[in-house]
Amino acid sequence: MVDVSGHLGMALIWLAPAWLVIDHRKTAATFVGVGFWFGMLPDVDLVLEGILPTVKHHGVFHTVFTVTILAAVIGPLVGWVLKTALDDSDWFSEAAEANAYSLGFVMVFVAGVAHVFADMLSAPDISEAIEPLWPLYRQSFGIDVVWYNNPWFNWGLLVVGIALNVGLYYWQKPSGGSASPTS
Repeated sequence: MVDVSGHLGMALIWLAPAWLVIDHRKTAATFVGVGFWFGMLPDVDLVLEGILPTVKHHGVFHTVFTVTILAAVIGPLVGWVLKTALDDSDWFSEAAEANAYSLGFVMVFVAGVAHVFADMLSAPDISEAIEPLWPLYRQSFGIDVVWYNNPWFNWGLLVVGIALNVGLYYWQKPSGGSASPTS
């Protein structure tokens, strides 16, 4: 498990390929800028464990299965809000407007799975290990390569995520065309 800066950084890193597949620069910026906040989605269990005694941190909310369900529910709503709010602006391309619900699903899903992966990097240190592939694989799975409170790692993830997205923003053609390193 990494801290908030690490989770947001990991979400930025995982969302960065959007710059390579979304052909409209402002739409890609919206996808990454809105999507990375969902990098904290699995930690909703921290709130719910105070309300529901059966919910525990690093439990069912830290699985690809639950992230998929949450993305299927929340993602289309996010897509609808973005489509509605950005309808008369040039922030959303025509293709994004036509696929807003899918775009919302993908942004929530990718950021949520990035969170689960980041927790796999250090979960056994001070917290229970996660079972990211539950219910298909009921064993904890962790890589345990970093200590939870390592500020160099956590802030490093955030800095790398920001730098990667800023670099890809400037690498992509302003006209909304495909990416080119010479533009």
